[in-house]
Amino acid sequence: MADTPHSDNTPDKPSEVGLPERPRRSKGPFVALGVVLVAALVAITVVLTGGESDDSASGNTTIRIGTTESGSDYWKPFKRLAADEGITIETVNFSDYNQPNPALSQGQTDLNLFQHVLFLANYNVSNEDDLTPVGSTYVVPLSLYSNKHNAVEEIPEGGSVAIPKDPTNQARALLVLQDAGLISLKNGGSVLSTPAEIDRAASKVEVTPVDAAQTVAVLDSVDASIVNNGFAMDAGLDPSKALFSDDPRSDAAEPYINIVAARAEDKDDPTYRRVVELFHHPEVQEALQAESRGTSVPVKREQSELEDIHTELQETVRTAQR
Repeated sequence: MADTPHSDNTPDKPSEVGLPERPRRSKGPFVALGVVLVAALVAITVVLTGGESDDSASGNTTIRIGTTESGSDYWKPFKRLAADEGITIETVNFSDYNQPNPALSQGQTDLNLFQHVLFLANYNVSNEDDLTPVGSTYVVPLSLYSNKHNAVEEIPEGGSVAIPKDPTNQARALLVLQDAGLISLKNGGSVLSTPAEIDRAASKVEVTPVDAAQTVAVLDSVDASIVNNGFAMDAGLDPSKALFSDDPRSDAAEPYINIVAARAEDKDDPTYRRVVELFHHPEVQEALQAESRGTSVPVKREQSELEDIHTELQETVRTAQR
């Protein structure tokens, strides 16, 4: 799951499709009816035009990318560079990490850019889906912040630490705390660890899982909090003041490589691969680095490597679920 600077759901540009910024209750049958009507209109259009869109007639290609970060600064150069090559990028913004993958699977988007490899592996296994990585983007650290202490050593015995409660970030947070010497996980922990695996007798602090969006809000009421990079940037936290971070350049960070994902049947699409290449253009990377305050580490891995990492992580998830 991508850990990103911020998101914006305001559809103020022709190339951005906006959705609610925060998770909301389902709109019920009205939304369902709207989706059916839109699908019907699209089907009628395809029949009447013989399957040829205005894009295909003009030689342009439109690619809809699902994301939780459509307000990020890097989209502007990213879209412009793509447009120069006849590729129109439309961002479809989601505020809930659980929405972009089903939307991609159902054909509502063509690609998505919001998650890391482990998140995709967990989704595929849990939903019997076969979405696949087509390219890598970056890795960001996961960090421990405090409003009360200036060093890990200052956190007292029996102190309280908040962590994100969603499964993949929760496990990564526990590994960060273990590396920081604040807890001990039974059998060393794994990318799927839960608080139940904490060896309390050998640990210094108590851990409290909270919604990831609340890890900043609770900073004044706990000794420290593990905060996703995106939420930390949104809150104006200074990454140089983090008490501890994992190393985004280490082998242990492989499960957290952020990716561009596609449907399995589209994984070899040359235009999609070109979109991945454009993400690594210096102008896009410069905007990404500025927004993440230098915390993003660009990652360029071969698609075959990403598939191998993804396959191994899927097996890890399946084994854990047996």
